[in-house]
Amino acid sequence: MDDLLVIIPTRGRPDSIPAILQAWTDTRATADLLFAVDEDDPHLDAYLAHSRASDEEHVRWRIGPRLRLCGTLNAAAAEVARQYRFLAFMGDDHRPRSTSWDARFRECLSGGTGIVYGNDLLMGEQMPTAVAMTSDIVRALGYFSPPALVHLCLDLCWLDWGRGMGRITYLPDVIIEHLHPAAGKAALDQGYEDCNSTERVSADAAAYYAYRDGGGLQTDVAKLQALVKETG
Repeated sequence: MDDLLVIIPTRGRPDSIPAILQAWTDTRATADLLFAVDEDDPHLDAYLAHSRASDEEHVRWRIGPRLRLCGTLNAAAAEVARQYRFLAFMGDDHRPRSTSWDARFRECLSGGTGIVYGNDLLMGEQMPTAVAMTSDIVRALGYFSPPALVHLCLDLCWLDWGRGMGRITYLPDVIIEHLHPAAGKAALDQGYEDCNSTERVSADAAAYYAYRDGGGLQTDVAKLQALVKETG
């Protein structure tokens, strides 16, 4: 077992699995990989076929109730936070491109509590659409991202946490490409339409501002600052 686990919540896109596994091979990554799949996914059989066909020891599967992206990520992270030193998130439309990107992440996080992200070729330094952090953050807060969120604004919270504790690193030369329709790298499908609808944008934005301005962020950053003092 590796000391870094990358959690990928995925729904409706079983065809992304071989490409993600190939990206691991191409970049010589050794990080463990967990695909978190909804038990009601219309394409569950295709996901299960991929799981049966995969014999890599570093690849794990989680089949569970549909909790949406943030809920699934939080549930999976809470289950493994004591097994791994580092935890990471990628979407099923992210592809690592830089050789040994995971080694760079470990190097940045090995000094103590912190967050690191690479260049997604879309938002760059502005937003960690894929992110890694020390697992003590998840254990201290009880989640990988504030549970009031559903799909959007998670990356804004990770920025807030990292800046609040003074422990966030951006690696511009570590490419974790985001194959998103906004970059012209994917076609709109039902998943993109649902998570970027006017209703979802408004709801997640409101939840984020309530968290940021209503005391939630302040409470979480205080916990993280205490962790930083403990880890040096």
